[in-house]
Amino acid sequence: MIISSILLLLLAIIIIFCVLIAITSPIFLRLPRFGKTPSGRRLERIKQSPHYRKGKFRNTVEKRVTGKVSFKTLMRNLKLSMTKKKYARRPPQPLAMVKRDLKRLNPDENLFVWFGHSAYLLSLHGTTVLVDPTFCTASPVSFLNKPYEGTDRYQPEDMPETIDFLVITHDHFDHLDYETVARLKDRVKKVVCPLGVGEHFEHWGFLPEQLVEMDWDESSPLADEWTVHCLPSHHFSGRSLKRNKTLWASFLLKTPHGNIFLGCDGGYGPHFREIGERHPDIDLAILENGQYNELWASVHTLPDQLGKEAIDLGAKQVITVHHSKYALALHPWDEPLRNEAAARDEYGLNLLVATLGEVMAVGC
Repeated sequence: MIISSILLLLLAIIIIFCVLIAITSPIFLRLPRFGKTPSGRRLERIKQSPHYRKGKFRNTVEKRVTGKVSFKTLMRNLKLSMTKKKYARRPPQPLAMVKRDLKRLNPDENLFVWFGHSAYLLSLHGTTVLVDPTFCTASPVSFLNKPYEGTDRYQPEDMPETIDFLVITHDHFDHLDYETVARLKDRVKKVVCPLGVGEHFEHWGFLPEQLVEMDWDESSPLADEWTVHCLPSHHFSGRSLKRNKTLWASFLLKTPHGNIFLGCDGGYGPHFREIGERHPDIDLAILENGQYNELWASVHTLPDQLGKEAIDLGAKQVITVHHSKYALALHPWDEPLRNEAAARDEYGLNLLVATLGEVMAVGC
């Protein structure tokens, strides 16, 4: 009798919990941080894209998100996800991060500042480009995806007073942070983003004329002698329950001060070689290196593919990002640092190793 009463109580708690979730989820998903699904004229434009089929954007090579993975690999990853150590996924002590006055950068130099993960600033002879800034929250809720201790010294207010181009590669939370964007809004002149992502920005109060929103293989002038090319990546998108309603993309900035490839998250594929052949003058490639897993092989770069991507692109210099701030995958936190060193040695890359927060000159 007692056991039956306990079971009934547990069942009642589960039912109440499910009802609460059902009631609150629609309200939660309407919070500004989730943005807005493309509609109206933007959706009509999206429907004309050759990369949009059956209501979703598609990769150039269709693969399952997890790729082909053995049962043994699945079990090993399940075991790793349940262990406490998890391969030391977070640093044992705070990481050292330099903090500089970014409002006083030398306008006569080409400079790069990395903030950890995929957030970085380029200052090319005074023109500022901020890419995928995530200074506040890298997830739908603030208590998830906490940054490594010591890597949160920079805030939106520390950015230059004018951001000429805010570049967003895709709309995942660890690349498009609503709070960061909201706090930077009055400093941003133009937003460069893939097709569909502009809906989020208009929903957040940006003007349509501020948006440079492109499909793959499109290009747009940005300023005198500045052109941006929107290029493929093999990844996916989404900020809520609906996936692939917006596009993901890498970009190539062609400027009077050098040509820079801004890599998006994505798996290795023939598109890297195709980009290198179409644009054989890449001075600097900024590539994903971190938060990978065999289960995600089709949508993230694996360690042995990093050097191949750089060689396929024909990049004169390489910087790696997407590491050293968040533990999003089942690998040691510092393994990406060893990956870039191994790729440099194996492929003879001209690797520029960025220090968190430091202002670094780039020779492009």
